[in-house]
Amino acid sequence: MSHGDTNRESVTLSVPEMDCSSCASKVEGSVSEVDGVASVDPTPTTGKVDVTFDPAKADATDVTAAVEAAGYEVAAGGPADAEDDPGSVWRSGRALKTWAAGGFLVLALLSELVVPNGNPTLVTALGTEWGLADALLLGAVVVGGEVIVRNGYYSARNLSLDIDFLMTVAILAATGLSVAVPGENFLVEAASLAVLFNLAEVLERYSVTQARESLEELFSLAPDTAVVLRDGDHLEVPVDAVDVGETVIVEPGEKVPMDGTVTDGESAVNEAPITGESVPVDKREGDEVYAGTINQQGYLEVEVTSVADDSTLARIIDLVESAGENRTDREQFVDRFAGYYTPVVTAAAILTATVPPLLVGDWVTWAVRGIALLVIACPCAFVISTPVSVVSGITSAARNGVLIKGGNHLETTGEVDAVALDKTGTLTTGELSVTDVVPLNDNDAADVLACARGVESRSEHPIGDAIVDHAETEGAEAADVSDFEAITGKGVRADLDGTTHYAGKPAFFEDMGFDLDHVHVRTDGGAVAAGGAGATPAAGAVDGDLRAQCERQGCLDLLEETIPRLRGEGKTVILVGTEDALEGVIAVADTVRPDAKAAVAALREAGVEPVMLTGDNAGTAEAIAAEVGIDRYEAGLLPEEKVAAVEDLREEFGTVAMVGDGINDAPALAAADVGIAMGAAGTDTAIETADVALMADDLSKLPYLVDLSRTANGVIRQNIWASLGVKALLAVGIPLGYVSLVVAVLAGDVGMTTAVTGNAMRLSRVRP
Repeated sequence: MSHGDTNRESVTLSVPEMDCSSCASKVEGSVSEVDGVASVDPTPTTGKVDVTFDPAKADATDVTAAVEAAGYEVAAGGPADAEDDPGSVWRSGRALKTWAAGGFLVLALLSELVVPNGNPTLVTALGTEWGLADALLLGAVVVGGEVIVRNGYYSARNLSLDIDFLMTVAILAATGLSVAVPGENFLVEAASLAVLFNLAEVLERYSVTQARESLEELFSLAPDTAVVLRDGDHLEVPVDAVDVGETVIVEPGEKVPMDGTVTDGESAVNEAPITGESVPVDKREGDEVYAGTINQQGYLEVEVTSVADDSTLARIIDLVESAGENRTDREQFVDRFAGYYTPVVTAAAILTATVPPLLVGDWVTWAVRGIALLVIACPCAFVISTPVSVVSGITSAARNGVLIKGGNHLETTGEVDAVALDKTGTLTTGELSVTDVVPLNDNDAADVLACARGVESRSEHPIGDAIVDHAETEGAEAADVSDFEAITGKGVRADLDGTTHYAGKPAFFEDMGFDLDHVHVRTDGGAVAAGGAGATPAAGAVDGDLRAQCERQGCLDLLEETIPRLRGEGKTVILVGTEDALEGVIAVADTVRPDAKAAVAALREAGVEPVMLTGDNAGTAEAIAAEVGIDRYEAGLLPEEKVAAVEDLREEFGTVAMVGDGINDAPALAAADVGIAMGAAGTDTAIETADVALMADDLSKLPYLVDLSRTANGVIRQNIWASLGVKALLAVGIPLGYVSLVVAVLAGDVGMTTAVTGNAMRLSRVRP
């Protein structure tokens, strides 16, 4: 139970058998009658009821009693604790009654074929001879109709004109006509109604339970207990008893119980349950790990950073659960339509049963046709078609590392015509790395990196960090560093083994007196000559012999060609050298994600126009756009200018999605029809603010998201129009006598319910 303000409390109950709109209507009506209840929000797709009440007038026990008074059992615990697996549906009480009633119906039909004289008379009453087949049919009506009539009673008590009430009227009317009208026998129709409607309800329950099960799989990801290191002992305790700051032990093969930071050990961790990324991620001291991920091989000690109810996984579960409550435009249309459809068809049923007999007689025939219209008066398949599809699509996306925060966002993403992509952190990794090392003056790459590592080792600049990391990876030797100095806006200097070295922008070296106009680089990467200090080049001067050598070997001018080329590729150029000579050139860049080019191509193939928006300079933007295959880009944009760019794209294309990091691009994400955050795992702001979150830094999930959303929209449209079409045909055919009572149940209820739920389950098979 959670507390709101001082005058309100709320409780969430798990009601597994509440799996349709009529069920939700009865529960809502019953709970609303409890004194002190302020609001009731039943969600049949998840089997939950959220109730807010005044604790001075009611409590959770009163709410539970009201739900049970509506005819539904409240499961202990939450949805994850409810034993509601698809297999159990076939063993439920309603299913067993359905099988028994079906057995009676089959035996009755067989008796007509097997027993001599067809239906031998057992008793004569009310002017009608009742035989063995009639007794079996009556048994089917009683056994199968009991649960229907009981639910119909609750519907009537709550003044709900739902399918249970309408089917109750139809079964009782068909049975009553058989008993009250001599020579008329509609027990076959009554028994068929009872069996087929129950079968439809069981199938619907099975399909909805399948959708729920995909959500409940999320609950099972995180373990219930954790091994905590307390006073030197390893204690296994419930995760709810572990506090922030404590250390938990994760052995190989175990799940990480809570979000935290690795304090000891190294291992590869499978983060697929959170990010959808199938490749394990190496974790070492200082790295974050998430609850529900799987430690594959090494021993880890993890300092807990959030309680169990506030973990990344817990937030994902909460958002996926609430996503089904965020209604799509089509779902709202369906609800509005259903509000008119049921009363209109019910009125048509009454008119069909009463008006024609006054004109042409044969009131029994018209009464049966009126009953058939009652059977199709409740649009169950029509109403459930959208929410089941939404739940199936959203839970499928969550299992693949894509968090969609509502059915409306799923629907809108399927209509996207253009995608605006931020550059840094979206198309690129957002982390600088060394891309080129050009040695000069008889140095090799190892020499250049060794000097650069020493000079930059004490720098706090991201470029310096990238150079040091790369040098360490390449095994460059570390020198003794002293007398370090950072020269703001230019570069750094330090003494390496007693010799002063510099690293910085080309302009920094020009200010030191280097004539970069006379530095040439062979096209094979070697050095032809390097300009020395002072206004007049010394040994590095390019004389006639050197020019001839350049022509023979092929070379490029450092200032006029090499540096512009590197900068044109979106790279930052750093020179390394001493006071007397340049030692080499290092290029650093924010590297493009390896999956960016394929993702952009997939978007374009899907008919979605990719556009890059960045605050970086035009040269870098052009280079990155060319590398990933984007034709349109806008550079040098401030946050408010990105918003304007998104609005311009909306005017040009219609529906636009914006992909960014979820924080810096928040205004543009909000301005787009769909805001998509990259790499949201563990990032509260991204998860809370974005409409859609790609839990891993994986752009390949973007085309998957578009594909899933478009497929979902197609499934929803198919379900809606198929349901409407079948109902319309039945509504026209029944009064004309072309559709029997049994066919109305088979086509209008059993068939369509099974078809729309089965169609919705296709979304679980869409893969990245």
